[in-house]
Amino acid sequence: MNITKEIKQVAIVTGSSRGIGAAVAERLANDGFAVVINYAGSATEAEELAAKIEKNGGHALPLQADVSDPSAVAAMFAKTEEVFGGVDVLVNNAGIMALSSIAETDDASVDRQIDINFKGSFNTMREAARRLRQGGRIVNFSSSVVGMLQPTYGVYAGTKAAIEALTSILAKELRGRNITVNAIAPGPTATALFLNGKPQEVIDRLSKLAPLERLGQPADIAAAVAFLVDPDGAWINGQVLRANGGII
Repeated sequence: MNITKEIKQVAIVTGSSRGIGAAVAERLANDGFAVVINYAGSATEAEELAAKIEKNGGHALPLQADVSDPSAVAAMFAKTEEVFGGVDVLVNNAGIMALSSIAETDDASVDRQIDINFKGSFNTMREAARRLRQGGRIVNFSSSVVGMLQPTYGVYAGTKAAIEALTSILAKELRGRNITVNAIAPGPTATALFLNGKPQEVIDRLSKLAPLERLGQPADIAAAVAFLVDPDGAWINGQVLRANGGII
């Protein structure tokens, strides 16, 4: 069977073995996309998610790639084209967050967040700009902390502000190819990474920040991504969508 004859659209979702990325990959698969489940470390979660998607009738390919490595990113795109025939959508979900005051932030923390959050997104955007098919979609991940500007979020917010600038510029640079470039800026979202290590009173306080008085769920963010890559989102371009329940 030639799998490429069955597939209409193909999406690469970075950092998608768990959390928001996994929810995005599963939602896009349910919407008919073949999905590449990118991961950096352990393959187990990525392979389990791929198996779940395949069991439900979708197409999924787990691929290891450190997005901070340009050659690994190029290889990921090449493998996607080999298996699925091309790439239509890039969702730049991979990212890390290390919190500390600016005075107390060490060089290693700065470098690591720049490598993953900024360079990682830049590397995949650059590759997508070269290889995405006509009419494609790029969805980057910023954060609502860019607007909230909270203490201890300095480096992280700085990397995400850079992503918002790249989003607007790339949207203009891809003129004539019918490719949209947007960013999602989630607020506090109930993932294991977010919840782990936080006292219940902190979680309760963060849950009340939004007028809707709850934390976001990974499915909420996945739904926003699904809108932007759907034909209904075709007129949204160069924008940052704050998916945060009204915090800011």
